Amino acid sequence: MKPCIVIMLTYNDVTVKDAMEVFQECKDIDVKHWGFKNVGLPKDQMKAVATAMKEAGKETFLEVVTYDEESCLDGAKTAVECGFDCLMGTLYFESVHNYLKEHGVEYMPFVGKVSGSPSILEGTNEEIIEDAKNMMAKGIKGFDILAYRHVVDGEKLARDFCKAVDAKICIAGSINSFGRIDTMFDIGPWGFTMGSALFDKKFVADGSFRENLIAVADYMAKK
Repeated sequence: MKPCIVIMLTYNDVTVKDAMEVFQECKDIDVKHWGFKNVGLPKDQMKAVATAMKEAGKETFLEVVTYDEESCLDGAKTAVECGFDCLMGTLYFESVHNYLKEHGVEYMPFVGKVSGSPSILEGTNEEIIEDAKNMMAKGIKGFDILAYRHVVDGEKLARDFCKAVDAKICIAGSINSFGRIDTMFDIGPWGFTMGSALFDKKFVADGSFRENLIAVADYMAKK
């Protein structure tokens, strides 16, 4: 399966202050999926950026990296208030799932034992796969997996997970080279996120965010 890319206007796990400007400079590029985190911008600016994305025909994603039920539910409410299509992240809570279902927002929670900031992912590959299957039994159809934050072997986890779990899988974080993009095409998730790597100019040295994104989009289009 040819994966898609979800462009996150975040750097070091925080939404960049000029997210609106960056998006407006890049919205003509043939990339459909865009998002950012629930930290870094006040809610009115988050809503403005999400609205601009929707008006440009993009599918929108809010990623929330919190671990207690109250904070996760607050993130879900932010996703609804700002008009996002999908909430990525949070540990799974039935209350969050029910709230998002009620408001027609897709839910792609973290899978496995996620903790800390920056996040780490723990658990054996088998335990993480079992966790996903348990959530699928509750109606979850997609996952945000921090494969490259795994404490053992992120690439093997991503490969095993995508092979065993029949769901919409997004590999989140650390896709920071053409080689890792190749790996994503080989493994075949639904998609993967990219943010800091573009700000860090990992694909076009000394290039702008836009130039780096064009390089990635062109590379993926040719595969």
